[in-house]
This record gives sequence, structure tokens and C-alpha cells, in this order.
Amino acid sequence: MIGCVDAHHHLWDLETVHYPWLMARGVDRFFGDPTPIQRDYLLDEFRSEAAPSSVRASVHIQVGAENGLDEARWVQSVADANPDWSMAQVVFCDLTSTDLPAQLDRFQTLPTVRGVRQIVGRAPGEDAQTGTNTLLDDPRFLIGLQEAGRRGLSFDLQLIPELIEKTARILARAPNTRIALCHAGSPHDRSAAGLNDWAQRLHALSDLPHVSCKLSGLGMFDHKWTAESVRPIVDECLAQFGANRVMFGSNFPVDKLYGDYASLMQAYHDLVPAEVHSAVFSQTAARFYDLELPEISELATVT
Repeated sequence: MIGCVDAHHHLWDLETVHYPWLMARGVDRFFGDPTPIQRDYLLDEFRSEAAPSSVRASVHIQVGAENGLDEARWVQSVADANPDWSMAQVVFCDLTSTDLPAQLDRFQTLPTVRGVRQIVGRAPGEDAQTGTNTLLDDPRFLIGLQEAGRRGLSFDLQLIPELIEKTARILARAPNTRIALCHAGSPHDRSAAGLNDWAQRLHALSDLPHVSCKLSGLGMFDHKWTAESVRPIVDECLAQFGANRVMFGSNFPVDKLYGDYASLMQAYHDLVPAEVHSAVFSQTAARFYDLELPEISELATVT
């Protein structure tokens, strides 16, 4: 039996890498109160939560470190110290930087690096304060996307539905850069009208063959989520992208604020048709991030 892949999770060691948002006490974020996760979250804890669900490989996604290269080097050291766990990483790099090639050269000395993430949008209120969305208006962003693709690096795309069409027009001009849409495009309005609007906008991305989609982070905008409450999102992503362009991600420990790992995995297993489990829970992510899929002999907790 092939082990599952968690295509979107985070780790942090607060003594080794500085994360400003994790040190900012008493500051609510778009996903809620981060206080319970403002502590070290290391690979041993993640593995103890994920392994019972047959997860044996994962993709670490950058998570707001002050220095992206420091974070990437630390993640590489974790991977080196745990050769029995297959892990790739997506790093932070400002694609509009004047010295982008030199920065990417440094990142690509680390064998776990597969891609870059630079957040386009998190949530309407937070974006309005940070000005994140202005990234799309910078012509250097497209140039950076194209450079990443030339190097074989992917791009993890985090945005909100309101930015989908504008972003899709840019992505269409970087067809050789593989794109992973984080958190299904962050449908933050879970009303029927909000989900319908998200689904209609999503076609602009799903129509691009180089864009794949992550079923991840769905608890950030629905703190009391259930399998039924996220069913419309899962169904729509599978219908638009197809299982060969959809992958599971836990978004732990952020989504740990709203549920345990086993319950999350069970919900997705129940929602995703059994005939495409192999694609969604292992093959799509392994192919996208060039990960080895270790065999497992023990029975899976989730069937």
C-alpha cells in the first residue's frame, strides 16, 4: 500500500527561525486567534498526528518567517535529520526582487526545494491593511513567475475569490510554471451566494491546464466545519479540476485550531469518491512536487 501525502502543512521552531506573526501576542488573524499555536510545532508532533492516517510524505509550505532563506535552510535540516520521512518544501521568495535569479540560485542549492509561495491574498480585511493585492499590478511579478518556471520551480498561489480573474490573466502568460492553488481559492463567504460566486470565478483558474488545486485550509473560514459544510467545495474542485489536478493538504497546525487530524482526513475520505482516492491523497501531490511515495505495510486508520 502506498502512503498518503499531505501537500500543505507548516512547521516552526521559534528558537531557530523568527516568525513575526507567531511572536505577536494578542493579535487576531483572519483565521482566528492564533494563541494555541504560538509555540513550537515540530516534525515529531506533526508525524504523530498524521501517520495514523497513513500519511508518509509531506510538503512544507513557507509560513511568514522574517527571512525566507533561514526558514528554508532549517526545513532542509529537518528533512536531512529524518530521511525516513519524504518531505519537499515551498519557500518564500519575492518574485519582484531585483536580484531574483541570485535568490533562486541560493534556494535551489537545497534539495528539498520544489517551489515558491508569495501570497497574493489572505482575506479581504487583512489584505486591505497589508496591501498584498498590489503584487498583481507589478509587472515584475509575471517576470518572476516565468523565471521560476524556467528553473522547474512551481508556484503556490494563495488568494481570495475576488482576485481570481485578475490573477488568471497573469498566470495564462506563464504557462510553463506549474501552479498549486492553495486552500481551494479561499472561499471565505460560505453562504450559498458566496459559494456560487466562488465556483463561477474558479473556472478562470481551472481552465488553465497548468493549475492544480489543494483541498486545504477549509477550516480557516468555517471554524465549526463539518463534512457536509465543506462538501460543496470538495465537489466543485473535483468537478472543475478533475482528481489528477486535486490534492489533499491539512494546513496543520493552523487548521488544528478547528479539528484533529484524524477527523479531517476522515471527512475528506468520505467526501472524495473512493475511485479517485489514490490521485487526491497521494499521486497528484507526488507528481506535482516530485516526491517519493513510501510503501506502508500496516493497515490504515482511515479506509
